[in-house]
Amino acid sequence: MADIKFEIEKHLGILSTNKSGWTKEVNMVSWNGRKAKLDIREWDPEHKSMSKGLSLSEEEIEKLKEILENF
Repeated sequence: MADIKFEIEKHLGILSTNKSGWTKEVNMVSWNGRKAKLDIREWDPEHKSMSKGLSLSEEEIEKLKEILENF
């Protein structure tokens, strides 16, 4: 499997913390040198390992914002 390179460019917040210390976070993350996207996933305390997550483009963020405002 190819190495995935990432950089957390901006930490926006923690949604929750589980018993093992992993945190579900909202960050701006650049994957493989690409433009950073809003990213929601769980991270280990050292931010070296992560779970599967969700990365959203600016357009997807706007659409999600509309959906949540009507929720």
